[in-house]
Amino acid sequence: MRVLFYGTPDFAVPSLRALLGEGFDVVGVVTRPDRPTGRHRSTATPSPVKVAALAEDLPVLEPERPSAPEFLEQVRTLAPDCGVVIAYGHILPAALLGLPRLGHVNVHASLLPHLRGAAPIERAILEGWTETGISVMQMDAGMDTGPILQQARTPILPDETGGELRARLSELGALALVEALTLLDEGGVTPQPQDGTHASYAPKLKSEEERVHWTRGAADVARQVRAFDPRPGAWCVCRSQPLKLFGARTLAAGGAPGTVLAAGETLAIACGDGALEVSDVQPAGKARMTAQAFVNGRGVAAGDVLA
Repeated sequence: MRVLFYGTPDFAVPSLRALLGEGFDVVGVVTRPDRPTGRHRSTATPSPVKVAALAEDLPVLEPERPSAPEFLEQVRTLAPDCGVVIAYGHILPAALLGLPRLGHVNVHASLLPHLRGAAPIERAILEGWTETGISVMQMDAGMDTGPILQQARTPILPDETGGELRARLSELGALALVEALTLLDEGGVTPQPQDGTHASYAPKLKSEEERVHWTRGAADVARQVRAFDPRPGAWCVCRSQPLKLFGARTLAAGGAPGTVLAAGETLAIACGDGALEVSDVQPAGKARMTAQAFVNGRGVAAGDVLA
């Protein structure tokens, strides 16, 4: 099967060919154009998915918009049997979806129709879901509304971070994708329409959602910290400076919200209901470090009030 791969610039994989394995010929990679990076935004740095593609001598297509006529013509020239989309970040137009003989399939990190949208992993943790999974769907013109080809379930572990869950779902998704593509090519799968009456949504994260409010319950704050670990990081204000928090667990303790109850190997901070323990922090302009290192550097002490 000839596959055209669409990936977000953040998508990193050692080998695109190895991702799909034998029997699949990756004919090209579609990603967004290089964006300026660096302090002065003067250097255009290739994305990880582009670097992987170039290392394997694969054609790289970088349209600003996937609806551009010149891009559609490039896809026709490559003549893929199927397009595979993983967090590409654009809604594909109908004119593009129908070009490959098997259409386009998308790997989505939830059990559709639940958590349609841009941030299903973070939202699942934020909202306290205990189970999630992978859906491989045949794409249509809607946002994550296409019929399902394959699904795989997995529990969300009690202290699992967004980064840890993403890594597990990536492995699960690769297996589900290969199985779905094989069945699709052989005519051995019947796409199952989604039941839109059970749909829920996972909209793009907003920067204000990263800010910790200590008047909330400890369980809510712990989920917030885990959801944004390792990036972008949930944060509060400590001694007038931003401080990101990681490694959160709840404690059966209490005090005025935001008060540092203990500062040692971990930090214990009072919430509106209960308390939060964190094992790692990241002060502004510095690397992530243990809470103990931050305490030893006199960055915080018991009795301080975090805002």
